[in-house]
Amino acid sequence: MLPLSLLRTAQNHPMLVELKNGETYNGHLVSCDSWMNINLREVICTSRDGDKFWRMPECYIRGSTIKYLRIPDEVIDMVKEDVQMKSRGRGEMKGRGQSQRGRGSGRGTFGRGGRGPAALGRGGGNQGNKSQNKARTK
Repeated sequence: MLPLSLLRTAQNHPMLVELKNGETYNGHLVSCDSWMNINLREVICTSRDGDKFWRMPECYIRGSTIKYLRIPDEVIDMVKEDVQMKSRGRGEMKGRGQSQRGRGSGRGTFGRGGRGPAALGRGGGNQGNKSQNKARTK
Protein backbone atom coordinates (compact mmCIF):
# COMPACT_ATOMS: atom_id res chain seq x y z
CA MET A 1 0.00 0.00 0.00
CA LEU A 2 1.47 3.33 -1.05
CA PRO A 3 1.40 6.22 1.44
CA LEU A 4 0.06 8.73 -1.07
CA SER A 5 -2.81 6.48 -2.13
CA LEU A 6 -3.62 6.10 1.56
CA LEU A 7 -3.63 9.87 2.04
CA ARG A 8 -5.78 10.47 -1.02
CA THR A 9 -8.31 7.94 0.24
CA ALA A 10 -8.27 9.60 3.69
CA GLN A 11 -9.53 12.93 2.35
CA ASN A 12 -12.50 14.25 4.37
CA HIS A 13 -11.69 11.82 7.20
CA PRO A 14 -10.28 12.73 10.62
CA MET A 15 -6.60 12.19 11.32
CA LEU A 16 -3.94 12.93 13.87
CA VAL A 17 -0.60 14.33 12.72
CA GLU A 18 2.44 14.42 14.98
CA LEU A 19 5.30 16.64 13.91
CA LYS A 20 8.99 16.03 14.49
CA ASN A 21 8.98 18.85 17.08
CA GLY A 22 6.33 17.02 19.18
CA GLU A 23 3.24 19.12 18.36
CA THR A 24 0.09 17.26 17.34
CA TYR A 25 -2.71 18.33 15.01
CA ASN A 26 -6.14 16.71 15.00
CA GLY A 27 -8.40 17.60 12.09
CA HIS A 28 -10.05 16.48 8.86
CA LEU A 29 -7.83 16.04 5.82
CA VAL A 30 -8.78 18.43 3.03
CA SER A 31 -6.00 17.71 0.53
CA CYS A 32 -2.46 16.43 0.08
CA ASP A 33 0.20 16.60 -2.60
CA SER A 34 3.02 14.36 -3.78
CA TRP A 35 5.41 15.77 -1.14
CA MET A 36 2.94 14.80 1.61
CA ASN A 37 2.12 18.44 2.36
CA ILE A 38 -1.37 18.40 3.84
CA ASN A 39 -4.25 20.78 4.52
CA LEU A 40 -6.43 20.13 7.57
CA ARG A 41 -9.71 21.79 8.62
CA GLU A 42 -11.37 22.02 12.04
CA VAL A 43 -7.98 21.57 13.69
CA ILE A 44 -7.02 21.27 17.34
CA CYS A 45 -3.31 21.78 17.89
CA THR A 46 -1.63 20.48 21.04
CA SER A 47 1.74 21.73 22.26
CA ARG A 48 4.74 19.45 22.68
CA ASP A 49 4.23 19.00 26.43
CA GLY A 50 0.42 18.76 26.15
CA ASP A 51 -0.25 21.86 28.29
CA LYS A 52 -1.61 24.19 25.58
CA PHE A 53 -4.36 23.73 22.99
CA TRP A 54 -5.35 25.86 20.02
CA ARG A 55 -8.40 25.63 17.81
CA MET A 56 -7.91 26.63 14.17
CA PRO A 57 -10.36 26.62 11.26
CA GLU A 58 -7.64 25.26 8.97
CA CYS A 59 -3.89 24.73 8.71
CA TYR A 60 -1.20 23.71 6.25
CA ILE A 61 1.51 21.26 7.30
CA ARG A 62 4.69 20.76 5.33
CA GLY A 63 5.32 17.07 4.62
CA SER A 64 8.97 17.13 5.68
CA THR A 65 7.98 18.13 9.24
CA ILE A 66 5.65 15.14 9.77
CA LYS A 67 6.77 12.39 12.13
CA TYR A 68 3.72 10.17 11.73
CA LEU A 69 0.01 10.15 10.82
CA ARG A 70 -2.76 8.27 12.54
CA ILE A 71 -5.60 7.43 10.19
CA PRO A 72 -8.88 5.61 11.00
CA ASP A 73 -8.96 1.85 10.36
CA GLU A 74 -11.92 2.25 7.98
CA VAL A 75 -9.73 4.27 5.59
CA ILE A 76 -7.02 1.62 5.67
CA ASP A 77 -9.64 -1.04 4.89
CA MET A 78 -10.89 1.04 1.94
CA VAL A 79 -7.36 1.24 0.50
CA LYS A 80 -6.81 -2.50 0.94
CA GLU A 81 -10.03 -3.24 -0.97
CA ASP A 82 -9.00 -0.85 -3.73
CA VAL A 83 -5.58 -2.50 -4.06
CA GLN A 84 -7.20 -5.95 -4.24
CA MET A 85 -9.61 -4.79 -6.94
CA LYS A 86 -6.75 -3.38 -9.02
CA SER A 87 -4.66 -6.54 -8.64
CA ARG A 88 -7.61 -8.67 -9.79
CA GLY A 89 -7.95 -6.47 -12.85
CA ARG A 90 -4.27 -6.89 -13.68
CA GLY A 91 -4.56 -10.65 -13.26
CA GLU A 92 -7.40 -10.80 -15.80
CA MET A 93 -5.37 -8.77 -18.29
CA LYS A 94 -2.37 -11.09 -17.88
CA GLY A 95 -4.57 -14.13 -18.44
CA ARG A 96 -5.90 -12.74 -21.71
CA GLY A 97 -2.43 -11.93 -23.02
CA GLN A 98 -1.10 -15.41 -22.26
CA SER A 99 -4.00 -17.17 -23.93
CA GLN A 100 -3.39 -15.25 -27.14
CA ARG A 101 0.33 -16.06 -27.08
CA GLY A 102 -0.42 -19.74 -26.46
CA ARG A 103 -2.39 -19.97 -29.71
CA GLY A 104 0.54 -18.63 -31.71
CA SER A 105 -1.23 -15.47 -32.81
CA GLY A 106 0.76 -12.43 -33.75
CA ARG A 107 4.11 -14.05 -34.65
CA GLY A 108 3.20 -16.22 -37.64
CA THR A 109 5.68 -18.70 -39.10
CA PHE A 110 8.61 -16.29 -38.90
CA GLY A 111 8.90 -16.85 -35.16
CA ARG A 112 9.72 -20.58 -35.41
CA GLY A 113 13.33 -21.69 -35.20
CA GLY A 114 14.77 -18.76 -37.11
CA ARG A 115 13.99 -20.32 -40.51
CA GLY A 116 12.37 -17.15 -41.79
CA PRO A 117 10.95 -17.15 -45.33
CA ALA A 118 12.01 -20.77 -45.96
CA ALA A 119 9.12 -21.88 -43.75
CA LEU A 120 6.70 -20.24 -46.17
CA GLY A 121 8.10 -22.10 -49.18
CA ARG A 122 9.87 -20.49 -52.11
CA GLY A 123 8.11 -21.00 -55.35
CA GLY A 124 7.40 -24.72 -55.78
CA GLY A 125 6.09 -25.95 -52.41
CA ASN A 126 8.02 -26.96 -49.30
CA GLN A 127 10.54 -29.41 -50.78
CA GLY A 128 13.38 -27.18 -49.69
CA ASN A 129 12.23 -27.40 -46.10
CA LYS A 130 12.08 -31.23 -46.16
CA SER A 131 15.66 -31.55 -47.28
CA GLN A 132 16.77 -29.03 -44.65
CA ASN A 133 14.89 -30.94 -41.95
CA LYS A 134 16.51 -34.27 -42.97
CA ALA A 135 19.94 -32.70 -42.82
CA ARG A 136 19.24 -31.38 -39.32
CA THR A 137 18.05 -34.73 -37.94
CA LYS A 138 21.26 -36.57 -38.99
